[in-house]
Amino acid sequence: AAVLAWSLGEALLKGKASMLGAASGAVAGLVAVTPAAGFVGPMGAIAIGLVSGLVCLWGVGGLKRMLKVDDAFDVFGVHGVGGIVGAILTGVFAAQGLGGTGGLTPDTFSMGAQLWIQVKSVLFTIVWSGVVSFVAYKIADLLVGLRVSEEAERQGLDISYHGETAYNR
Repeated sequence: AAVLAWSLGEALLKGKASMLGAASGAVAGLVAVTPAAGFVGPMGAIAIGLVSGLVCLWGVGGLKRMLKVDDAFDVFGVHGVGGIVGAILTGVFAAQGLGGTGGLTPDTFSMGAQLWIQVKSVLFTIVWSGVVSFVAYKIADLLVGLRVSEEAERQGLDISYHGETAYNR
């Protein structure tokens, strides 16, 4: 479902779908359904795939441009956005009325309550990851630095750091 949604979205936006887009859509669908595995039914999984395919397509294009991020391999647009979408939609499609299991306590399952739990968990994870990443960034900056010297960059890191060239010029 995510492959079809991504491919259709790409065809509408760019005039044609691509194999890279189809592969990215497949990964986005797998990432998005992972939090829901064991809690949603087949139709819920298909719905999560359709939504994640389109939202992740936007994540690798629109969101990346909007945030001005250097994400050459679209890791956040596919994995980050797909994981967020899947985690939140688990709270919706785990409902028994939509073919899900009703979570760990089916007798007392409330879609609104579970959706709020999922959103809080996503927000907590974003904050936690941001703080830990910032601390790791600062430690790396203090210990080894984050930039090479301008001279080393001008000369080329293959020569200045490894003493050899990777490509013949």
